[in-house]
Amino acid sequence: METTQKAEVPSTATARVRPSGAAPSLLKIAGARASLEIRAFFRSKGQMVLTFSTPIVLLVLFSAIFGGKVEGTDLELSQLYATGMLAVGVMATSFQGLALQVSAERRNGSLKRLRGTPMPPVAYFLGKIAMVLVSSIGQAAVLLVIGSAFFKLKLPSGVGAWLTFGWLYVLGITACSLLGLAFSTLITGEEGGGPIVILPFMALQFISGVFVPFQSLPHYIQQIASFFPLKWLCQGMRSVFLPHSYLAQEPAHAWELDRAALVLGAWVVVGLVFCLTTFRWKGRNDG
Repeated sequence: METTQKAEVPSTATARVRPSGAAPSLLKIAGARASLEIRAFFRSKGQMVLTFSTPIVLLVLFSAIFGGKVEGTDLELSQLYATGMLAVGVMATSFQGLALQVSAERRNGSLKRLRGTPMPPVAYFLGKIAMVLVSSIGQAAVLLVIGSAFFKLKLPSGVGAWLTFGWLYVLGITACSLLGLAFSTLITGEEGGGPIVILPFMALQFISGVFVPFQSLPHYIQQIASFFPLKWLCQGMRSVFLPHSYLAQEPAHAWELDRAALVLGAWVVVGLVFCLTTFRWKGRNDG
């Protein structure tokens, strides 16, 4: 990431005229940027509809086509798909959404122009994260309502389960947002970078227990999936919304929430390092 240019020291006359504390605080600038990003998201009807409808459409399709029980249990497959869609929603709004959106802003010169303004760079990132949080929370709420109303998803009644959902959500959003910001740098050219982002994300969904019960996957695929955050988000969501009896179907016969926290935390660090070292405000062809 480019270092912030040093602000020009004002002259003595300017310093006397400018009232003390006239410059807005970082928090105020970040709040204004967040408000702008959130309004832009809701004004973009196509993006908003796609964000909220995609996991619901996939949940409906897979539940209708592959309905029935999870083999060896009384659990409906639709309940399993619902937990997977919650995890996918976290990664879609953060990793996929940010990577495509930020790369587009880099290509059309918006990032370059923003970098030339007095706005602190961190305000831009905080604004994006706020937009991701709002859209992701909205998507999760819709999924929980639809899942509980039509797909037999049982909402937990205990505080502990919701706390688990909370820290999984925060770690997942943080890790995937940082990875999305870093991944945006890999998208070059005018094609928009859709395949570069969507193809690996789609592959992760198939190997992480979203569309296929994780215990049904070959062992070597399970091992590969365990290196990536989506597998642990899916497993964490199953621990919150599926009955304890489902543990018998997990490969380790345990929810492994400690490992989920460790892997997701590691991806937060990896994403931050890549973000700090690779993020660019200019396109490759910019001066």
